[in-house]
Amino acid sequence: MAPLRPLPARPRLAVVVGDARGIGPEVVRKAMRQPLNAEVQIVGGWDDDGERSELEAGRAAAQSIEAAARQALAGQVDAIVTGPVHKQALHTAGYQYPGVTEFLAHLAGDVPVAMMLATGRLRVVLVTTHLPLRDVVSTISTERIVQAGRITTDALQRWWGIAEPRLAVCALNPHAGEGGLFGDEDERVLHPAATALGAAGPLSADTVFVKALRGEFDAVLAPYHDVGMTAVKVSGFGTGVNVTLGLPFIRTAPDHGTAFDIAGKGVADAGSMRAALELAVQLAEAKRDAPASRSAPAPA
Repeated sequence: MAPLRPLPARPRLAVVVGDARGIGPEVVRKAMRQPLNAEVQIVGGWDDDGERSELEAGRAAAQSIEAAARQALAGQVDAIVTGPVHKQALHTAGYQYPGVTEFLAHLAGDVPVAMMLATGRLRVVLVTTHLPLRDVVSTISTERIVQAGRITTDALQRWWGIAEPRLAVCALNPHAGEGGLFGDEDERVLHPAATALGAAGPLSADTVFVKALRGEFDAVLAPYHDVGMTAVKVSGFGTGVNVTLGLPFIRTAPDHGTAFDIAGKGVADAGSMRAALELAVQLAEAKRDAPASRSAPAPA
């Protein structure tokens, strides 16, 4: 009789509740009521403490994120899941980052990262994130799109197991610039990036997400925050997940904020947090089971 093979270890997650004044502690508790195929460690406690000052809340949330990242970098956990934080509170506490994505990139050694929002079959990667709309045109570049696309391709191969990811580039201007009538950025900046990546586009925002939802693309590169976020939230409000691509570890988060207006009332929807936990488990299992040839990031 052949010896029994040991059962594979369950993924280990570090879960950060986020800003204790918001709905983070509540949605984590609710999301954990159903069984999860993972060993979970809560980082930052469970307190729903609306009495904390902005400074105290920001510092506690940031320190919890730092602690979870250290565990992930040391290989003590397979993934981290972060609850919603208040960016102003982080800034007040001295953590001057546009968001948790950029904070984690710094903690990992200032590595290039990309923010993905995922719900169902729609995956959207933001080429630019938290900056004023007026600054998008001057910030976006062919090189920046190509970098985001390569980070996305690598993640889709290593974590989702998609051998040949199909990418699309969402246009910046209406109708992809209409031959220069509504701006030349799509032809001058976005089109060369799409060509370099072997991606479709740039395709108008009013069609590219529909095509992705129909299964034509594995991910869409969106030029600015709201065009990508709107597509995700309309297609799957309450189930979207934020995934940081490019880190040496897996990080997921719900796609909503602290919702101070409903904190402590027991009415917060935990659907997005539950989806973030489940996706973290799924990606951790896929990363663990990936062939050695896909265990290291592809060159940029």
